[in-house]
Formats: sequence, structure tokens, C-alpha cells
Amino acid sequence: MTTTHDMTDEAFADLGAPDLVYVRGVAASEIMDEVAGTSDPDQPVIRLDPGQTLYAVHSADGERLAVLADRESAFAAAVAHELEPVSVH
Repeated sequence: MTTTHDMTDEAFADLGAPDLVYVRGVAASEIMDEVAGTSDPDQPVIRLDPGQTLYAVHSADGERLAVLADRESAFAAAVAHELEPVSVH
């Protein structure tokens, strides 16, 4: 018997729900740490409170597709791109 623990990320993503995405809260500090040093000096700087909660949209294989300021915007962006969002707590 195959369990989800035995599946690759790609196989799990293809498990009949390719349009399913999940939305989860993420600390702004986590996002800031990931992009530190990768910014283009010609791009505008966005100031965030490190303790602020942002909302990330992820594909079924865990790839982060977007980060938005609030949960409602994250769900709306997913729906606008013909994806089916679900919440992860």
C-alpha cells in the first residue's frame, strides 16, 4: 500500500487535484529572511513589520506561488487564476 509519505512531491501534486492550492499564514520575517540580499537595487523597497502575518499561496507540491498581505486577497488571487484554494492552519 502506498501512502502519501512514500510519494514524491510531483506525484502528490498530480493526485487528481492539479488546480488545488493551499493558503497558509507566514511570518513576514520568514519572507524577509528568504529575500535578503536578492533584491534588485532598482526595485522599490517594501517595508514590513517582521511580526506581521502574510499569506502564502502554495501548489500541492509545496512550491510558493505568491505572498499577499491578507487571507482574503490570497484566496481571491487563487480564484482569479482558476485555482481552488484551501486553508492550512
